[in-house]
Amino acid sequence: MGSTEAVHRPHPPGPAPGKHMVWVRGGDFLMGSEDFYPEERPVHRVAVDGFWMDTHPVTNSAFRRFVKATGHRTAAELAPDPADYPGADPALLVPGALVFRATSGPVDLGDWRTWWAWVPGADWRHPEGPGSTLHGRDRHPVVQVAYADAVAYAAWAGKTLPSEAEWEYAARGGLEGKVFCWGDDFAPKGRMLANTWQGEFPWQNLLLDRYAGTSPVGAFPANGYGLHDMAGNVWEWTSDYFAPSHPDEAGHPCCVPRNPQVSAPVLAEAIPRRVIKGGSHLCAPNYCLRYRPAARQAEAVDTSTGHIGFRCVIRPAISASG
Repeated sequence: MGSTEAVHRPHPPGPAPGKHMVWVRGGDFLMGSEDFYPEERPVHRVAVDGFWMDTHPVTNSAFRRFVKATGHRTAAELAPDPADYPGADPALLVPGALVFRATSGPVDLGDWRTWWAWVPGADWRHPEGPGSTLHGRDRHPVVQVAYADAVAYAAWAGKTLPSEAEWEYAARGGLEGKVFCWGDDFAPKGRMLANTWQGEFPWQNLLLDRYAGTSPVGAFPANGYGLHDMAGNVWEWTSDYFAPSHPDEAGHPCCVPRNPQVSAPVLAEAIPRRVIKGGSHLCAPNYCLRYRPAARQAEAVDTSTGHIGFRCVIRPAISASG
């Protein structure tokens, strides 16, 4: 971290390096929120250099091209190593992933196992398990991808995953301090602007946004930077390790961190956790009001679920003079 001012670059440093990418000019912003969950605090000013970002999450069709070109097998397609899960039921140590199952009525929201089920055979090609397909979902975000799968795709595409600061800055679309990517009103004039859960989670989805699961990328309006699905649809992996709160810069008001990234914790976890951002189609006001730029959550890097995807960035080389 340093106090050097970010390289704003209002204009892109050349043509877009890839299809469906937009230039996010550098700048500084207030990261975090004091109004919702503890892990979003404290609000602090951060600066980021300009970068290119995918206009939408990586789709099933794009991920299919990657797999065809590389032969990549995702974490969900590989049997877990018993050494990583001591005491686990051997019957569960098979290829598979977590799949959401709506409940028949209200349940204890303190136990996520009520609506998540480990399903052998669930993977990116079969998001809901054996028998499910991607038919009609080429333009939907790829899901059932663990952190390593996202990193592998990004490397193949000549890109990388965004840091948490880059992701949040981009999601805000130039709106400083607003609750959502589009302002402070969740549904302006009753219009749904993101794919989230309306109703009582995890049993009553009113489908006011028309989607019970993922939606095609770009189905909702872009934010001020031309980026779609920065709220809802799928959570997105970032490169940062998770810390339970933001660093408190109050004692150093002169030093605005530039391009901060959270490194691995001193006390290493058996299974590291990275920050995911943006919320998903399963986020509801009564359970997970996290379809906001400031919202953040920890996710184990080995986790594959039906509501986590990713998008990529490209950072141009910055000259010494900026």
